[in-house]
Amino acid sequence: MNATDKNISRSSSALLLLGAILLGVSIFVPIWRIDLDAPQYPEGLRLLIYANKLAGNVDIINGLNHYIGMHTLHTEDFFEFTILPYLIGAFALLSLISVFVGRKWFFYTLFTLFVLFGIVAMIDFWRWEYNYGHNLDPNAAIIVPGMAYQPPLIGFKQLLNFGAYSVPDIGGWLFIATGALMLVALLIETKILKFKAMKPKHAMLLLPVLFLFSCSKTGPEAVKLNVDNCDNCKMTIADGKFVAELITSKGRIYKFDDLSCMQAYHKENPDKDGVRLFVSDFENEDSFLSVADAVFVYGEDIDSPMGGNTAAFSTLKAAEQFAKDRTVQILMWSDIQHK
Repeated sequence: MNATDKNISRSSSALLLLGAILLGVSIFVPIWRIDLDAPQYPEGLRLLIYANKLAGNVDIINGLNHYIGMHTLHTEDFFEFTILPYLIGAFALLSLISVFVGRKWFFYTLFTLFVLFGIVAMIDFWRWEYNYGHNLDPNAAIIVPGMAYQPPLIGFKQLLNFGAYSVPDIGGWLFIATGALMLVALLIETKILKFKAMKPKHAMLLLPVLFLFSCSKTGPEAVKLNVDNCDNCKMTIADGKFVAELITSKGRIYKFDDLSCMQAYHKENPDKDGVRLFVSDFENEDSFLSVADAVFVYGEDIDSPMGGNTAAFSTLKAAEQFAKDRTVQILMWSDIQHK
């Protein structure tokens, strides 16, 4: 076996260098966040988890926790915050060392340790959430028999009147991106993936793309018909052709069975700033349209839930075809808003 068979390629070196930079940045930005939403907090509460501290609406959340017997949150109570920045920094340093050492065995060891670290970190996070949600004060002001308040590891969970969303934040996405870069490098080194040589300076061009990916907003999600309820009228959503969704600046998604329900909800909650509004494409109910891009057909001939009588189409031609021989109006979003 010659020396080149023992050394990692220039492409892998470039990917590892980029990963080291991403890990270094992740130390200084939020890694994870838990969003809490309830009627009394229309814009929601947010708990931000950095590598070395807690931030966000910690004091308000602690005040609410007191009533239901949950422990209050304090940065100094978590030993993880004292070691996590150093662990992430160590992996960033090892990635750089792997570039300069250039040996496959060193890189393979680094990749294995990085994967194990990610698994252990998620297990530890779940353990903390479990203890946080189950170890309750028996003398709390509000006790619901059999109720636990463990937040979801990832995704959504309803906790009494609070909806809890647990998702990676910028640092978490950078961490995931680093793992993806290492995986690509592994596939290159094991000859599973053929990759044209990439120089380190070319790898730096990927930074803006990865940053935009990490900051990307949540989009509309599929509605489970006959399961999901409308967030305005509370009726079960049964017809996918008229579904509407409102997404807040924090990524919280509200689902509605009718455009009129979404409008009513938005009007009653004007403090939800930065919202984005979407409607289902009448011809393809699995596809969502931004209200600004949709063409609407309104009229009594359209039998939609809650009497909205409005269908959305992706093009004017499609709307005109549907409106033919019907007593309806073709409207744009500006018309709908003032109707």
